[in-house]
Amino acid sequence: MGLFRRATADERRADQEGALAREGGESGSPSDGGEPRTSGPFDAAEIDDTSGRLDLGGLLVPGVPGMRLRLEQDRRTSKFTGVACTVEGSVLQVQAFAAPRSQGIWDEIREEIASSVQQQGGAADDVPGPFGRELLARLPVAGADGRTGFRPARFLGVDGPRWFLRGVITGRAAVEPEAATTLEFVFANTVVVRGDQARPPRDVLELNPPAQPEGDAAGDADAAAGEDGTSTGHAQPPAGGFNPLQRGPEITEIH
Repeated sequence: MGLFRRATADERRADQEGALAREGGESGSPSDGGEPRTSGPFDAAEIDDTSGRLDLGGLLVPGVPGMRLRLEQDRRTSKFTGVACTVEGSVLQVQAFAAPRSQGIWDEIREEIASSVQQQGGAADDVPGPFGRELLARLPVAGADGRTGFRPARFLGVDGPRWFLRGVITGRAAVEPEAATTLEFVFANTVVVRGDQARPPRDVLELNPPAQPEGDAAGDADAAAGEDGTSTGHAQPPAGGFNPLQRGPEITEIH
């Protein structure tokens, strides 16, 4: 369902021109226009020690025991645009986007998501959460018997310096606070690598598959083709702790 509307070509062109005009082709301090932030998610310039995080290019994602990762790929562009983190059956999907230097975009996006959910027969409540305002939504889904059911979801959003990070939590963690603790930790400790180049607002920050350690070619060879034709690696971490590089990340395609 279209919960994050893609801009039209004309809108993107106008946004690009506006972004270039505002930024003047120059990079700036991550704290321009506001006080330094004391809680995450963080900008790459705000973090000295990135150990314990998986480098996905546009995002550095912290690892926790028992977590599985899945990169999401846009079939139209072949770019990796998001990452899904699964812990004990609950999922946190994370995407990072460019944003204007002068203002955040979460308030506007939150309204768009709520409107989209309601138009499709669901419900969305705008409530306070650990990262500021968030949406508690009931997303309509078709059941096996043809009847419409509802799936709970939490939409999180944080405006950073020239970026916006969106998270969507589904599963038990969407309705049970104690089940959400680990995924909230992952979201709070994610680092956004925005880069200095001018981008139109809402331009997704591309991700990269993590580099495989030498000698792990067997792991890639074991990957089996999924039903959609993509390669699905065995991303289950070992019992002794989090090691997302032991096998390649699961990769799916979004349309």
